[in-house]
Amino acid sequence: MSSTKEFGTLRALLWPVHKDEHKRFVPMLIIFFLICFNYSILRASKDALVVTAPSSGAEAIPFIKVWAILPMALLMTLLFTRLSNRLTRENVFYVLMSVFLAFFLVFAFVLYPLRDYLHPHGLADRLQEVLPIGFKGLIAIFRNWTFTAFYIMSEMWSTMIMTVLFWGFANDVTSVKDAKRFYVLLGVAANLSTICSGQVSTLISRQVFGNNIFSIFGADDWSQAIILLNCIVIFSGVLCIALFKWLHVKGLGYNSQHLSFLKEPTDIKMGLRKNFAYLAKSKYLICIAIIVVMYNIAINLVEVVWKNQVKELYPGPNDFNAYMGQVLTAIGIVATLTAIFVSGNLIRKFSWTVTAMVSPIIILITSIGFFSFLFFNDSKISLGIAAFFATSPLAIGVFFGSLQNCLARACKYTVFDSTKELAFIPLSQESKLKGKSAIDGVGSRLGKSGGSIIHQSLLMIFGTVTLSTPYVAAILLFAIGAWMVAVRSLGRQFNQLVAQNETVVVDEQRTDATELEPSLLKTTN
Repeated sequence: MSSTKEFGTLRALLWPVHKDEHKRFVPMLIIFFLICFNYSILRASKDALVVTAPSSGAEAIPFIKVWAILPMALLMTLLFTRLSNRLTRENVFYVLMSVFLAFFLVFAFVLYPLRDYLHPHGLADRLQEVLPIGFKGLIAIFRNWTFTAFYIMSEMWSTMIMTVLFWGFANDVTSVKDAKRFYVLLGVAANLSTICSGQVSTLISRQVFGNNIFSIFGADDWSQAIILLNCIVIFSGVLCIALFKWLHVKGLGYNSQHLSFLKEPTDIKMGLRKNFAYLAKSKYLICIAIIVVMYNIAINLVEVVWKNQVKELYPGPNDFNAYMGQVLTAIGIVATLTAIFVSGNLIRKFSWTVTAMVSPIIILITSIGFFSFLFFNDSKISLGIAAFFATSPLAIGVFFGSLQNCLARACKYTVFDSTKELAFIPLSQESKLKGKSAIDGVGSRLGKSGGSIIHQSLLMIFGTVTLSTPYVAAILLFAIGAWMVAVRSLGRQFNQLVAQNETVVVDEQRTDATELEPSLLKTTN
């Protein structure tokens, strides 16, 4: 039965949820809203901290993602597997949430206020004198190490809390049929949270309420803003924990046999090497991994170039953060409209392959437009556009970069996340747990680190982000092409799996091929 016949046209479009599902779905929706709200605030704040820090810039970001975030992703994934082997899924959520909230509390009231005493500026200056200019980003992450730590934990929030914990939980308690209704609404919640967080970041950064109200949080405007934003993140995180507890006590209805596995620690023993060995045996999971890795490579290749332009236009941290808040608001508005009027219909009416192919196509088109303007920013057309709007070519370049980022991110929050999570649902519990841990816990970081390694190498050769931009554009085209190939392959496997109502299960004892999963698997009805 289609959702339209089930609910009516308007209800199917805006709220395709049955009354008896409200107790389970509404708390999930609010939790996801709060998690995404925190993610967006942290994303803007971490960029403002690192990019505008003393003797730093956008060139520091690739070094952080390779030398700091990737090792931390491995450690966090290892921690998640160890906790999953010993605790219930519910308690794993509480432990990891507490770790993150404790860090942001320490950063706001200890590390940031004492930054001038903790940052080794003297040693960093001496290193800068003896090392080539291409090492500026690496020295910057050492010089401003507390900001680097904040950047790392903010990135890990999106990986561990939003992707691994929440989406892992949602996939466990949602069927493929229900996901086609629920996940679109979760995407809308994420987009609305982006609008709210963008407005909050902009208002606080611009000190619209007056310095007297914020003076208890610091002596200068940026200190007040960053500490208050951390307090908001901590409050939202505590509220998430409370709602998650209520959901497990009241909302899920543990009398259902298919949810009974959430009561006890899983009997599926996980380990980092075992999870990756498991993933390597599955063509299905490898395709998901390629999609995740290539998306992160593509988005990170573009973002470093764009943020370098934003820093030139807005060198101050408050102005930088306020502008990023405006971009977040625009992303949320575009993504919300897209989720309501476009992506929901795509998921319900078209095949998984068609829907999943939308993301790389949009990123391809917007990236071509952005890089084309960068390469010809001194042309008569570019100068004419700048003169028409009574602004500078730099401001126009920042606008086109923001437009590209807005559309790419909006597409990610609406179509990419929903199709990726749908791909996990038909799998067995072991496949979901191990595959998701490896792909979302480390795979996404490998993608971001891959893009960062590319930027690092180019910075070492050319010295600046601007000079390396043409090579970044060429590599971006290759990444998007690989992404599209993986989508087509996964789409064929997904459709066959759903049509046959089968679950992919790794059988380590078998070595013969099957039609769906060559070289690895058996299938069970």
